[in-house]
Amino acid sequence: MESSRTQPPGLALSAKAQRTPESPISELMAAAIANPAMVNLAAGFVDDRTLPVDECAAIARRIFSDPGRGQAALQYDTTLGLRPLRQQLLSHLERLEGRSSAELGFGIEDILVTTGSQQALYLVGDVLVDPGDIVIAANPSYFVFTGTLQSLGARVLGVPADDQGLDVDAVGWLLERLAAEGRLPRVRFIYITSYCDNPTGLTLGADRRRRLVELVRRYSRDHRILILEDAAYRELRYDGESPPSIKSFDRGNEHVILSQTFSKPFAPGLKLGYTVMPRGLMGPVLRQKGNHDFGSANLCQQIALEAMRDGSYDRHVALLRVEYRRKRDAMLAALDRHLGHCPGIHWTRPHGGMYIWLTLPEWLDTSRRGTIFSACVERGVLYVPGDLSFHPDDSGQIPRNHVRLSFGQVALEQIEPGIQRLAAVVREQVARGGAA
Repeated sequence: MESSRTQPPGLALSAKAQRTPESPISELMAAAIANPAMVNLAAGFVDDRTLPVDECAAIARRIFSDPGRGQAALQYDTTLGLRPLRQQLLSHLERLEGRSSAELGFGIEDILVTTGSQQALYLVGDVLVDPGDIVIAANPSYFVFTGTLQSLGARVLGVPADDQGLDVDAVGWLLERLAAEGRLPRVRFIYITSYCDNPTGLTLGADRRRRLVELVRRYSRDHRILILEDAAYRELRYDGESPPSIKSFDRGNEHVILSQTFSKPFAPGLKLGYTVMPRGLMGPVLRQKGNHDFGSANLCQQIALEAMRDGSYDRHVALLRVEYRRKRDAMLAALDRHLGHCPGIHWTRPHGGMYIWLTLPEWLDTSRRGTIFSACVERGVLYVPGDLSFHPDDSGQIPRNHVRLSFGQVALEQIEPGIQRLAAVVREQVARGGAA
């Protein structure tokens, strides 16, 4: 006689696991996969057709044609990262800043190579945040990292942004309010995407960068408050002058964490990022990274090193600037044609990056449960609902009238039909008075 089978008891998940929400990207990607003809203006991926396949193939052949170097590339390296690569990255940062490392106040031992810049963001949060601690971020901001902060138990306080990026005056008022309420000791860091940010495409104004560093110095009373500067899109600028990093104003290497990546300007498949850590932070982060992976993939680091040495990296960045500028301009032109005459509708005009932020009248709902999103999916166009990028205000409200559009992965010839489909849905909703 067969024994009766009973359902096993549920798993006893950690509090952290239970705080971690499911990524909304999963639902968006499922919608894209379900319709192969979908114009995907949601994906923040790089352009497949510009990936440096030939360059990486040539580099791999050079590495493995030398048995000694090939063996080294397939062996472990240090948790901190391949030393020649970190030296090359220091020189690269010196060129970007137009200053020597001595002037910048950091050196090779302050640079950590990570498994993508996302790992660096996670590790920083992991070593700094306990449940109930406060992180300040722009409203809107990069929703993948704010999801990470939620899993760590952080309370994310949003600060408004305008066409110059994060409102630094509002940061000062918030810090003063937290000090008056006795909550300043819970503030751990300010998170900001400083160049062509995700989701708006906007860049923090040059004058605000120095002031932000001054603010954290002023309010670092019983502990050091940090700035986490996510500069993933720094090198993807298509016009205008690029301002110096926030990090460049932190001459003592005390308050600003600068994180950059190979994913956006070169190849995401390498899964490499690099971060300049302030004094006192590198040790705790290294210990956590050692628990994660003993160090990022050595072969990928060898490929990145060779790409920087032989000029492949710089040539590829130059190519991307040309290709992405064409796509940005095509999307802006399509928005002008199809929505430019509609009152109450406007969008950002970024100098770089991969995103345009579209704002509709407040009574229109662009969220995943709204009519506009479902109608767009039916018409064959996908976007990221803007509400995913917001933190609730003091009343618990989140705006639901924004759209993040990405021109990164979408083919140039698909931009016009994609915007045309989106605009048709928006115009219909405007004509109906926004009825759900």
